[in-house]
Amino acid sequence: MKTPQVKVPRLVVRPDVPGRRGLVIWGVVVLVLLLVWVAFEWGRGNLGLPGGITPDRVTLRDRVVSLEDEIRMLRVELARRESERVGQARERTELARTIGELRADVQRLESELGFYRGVVGAGGTADALKVQQFKVSRMPDAGSYRMRLVLGRPLNPQGNVAGRLRITIEGTQASGPVELGLAELADVEGGELPFDFRYLQEFEQVIRLPAGFTPVRTVVELTPSRKGVNPVRESFPWTLEN
Repeated sequence: MKTPQVKVPRLVVRPDVPGRRGLVIWGVVVLVLLLVWVAFEWGRGNLGLPGGITPDRVTLRDRVVSLEDEIRMLRVELARRESERVGQARERTELARTIGELRADVQRLESELGFYRGVVGAGGTADALKVQQFKVSRMPDAGSYRMRLVLGRPLNPQGNVAGRLRITIEGTQASGPVELGLAELADVEGGELPFDFRYLQEFEQVIRLPAGFTPVRTVVELTPSRKGVNPVRESFPWTLEN
């Protein structure tokens, strides 16, 4: 009787290659370094830094100094422009003030010219009366005003002329039209002022308007006491002198 044979599997032994594992490890290391380098370059590009140059403290300080110089120059230019603007505004203001003064001088000279023309007035009668000037100016106290008027006659009159001067201010109040005289406005007895002159006579009278009264015009009446001299009645719009 034969003994059955048992087949034994064949064991194959292959030699290990040590270089393959090292190659894989180095490949992984190189790949990681490449990824790190790519990430570094990408980040530097986002910061706006030039390629291949890493900014240091000196470079950044130089950039700061450059920016500060540029800001300083811009501030100087801005101050110069602002100074020019202020100077031009001051010149315009001074020019406007000068023009205003010249206009006031022209008005004053025209007023004086009319005054002296009225005094010389060759066309009037010897005893003609006239209000040469009439002005109203505001006083510091609220509601108070100074009235100034000059009475005149042509040259070479015969003697003095005397009489009474009455001033009435016409205006409106809540109740309607109102007329106020010097008796109500300045406590002048009888509301009249005496005059007596040969060539000129000047009056200044301070008045106080009541609250709620709006003046419209002023009426000046001259009543001579001598026969042969006609009375005078003149009205002036309520205008304040500057």
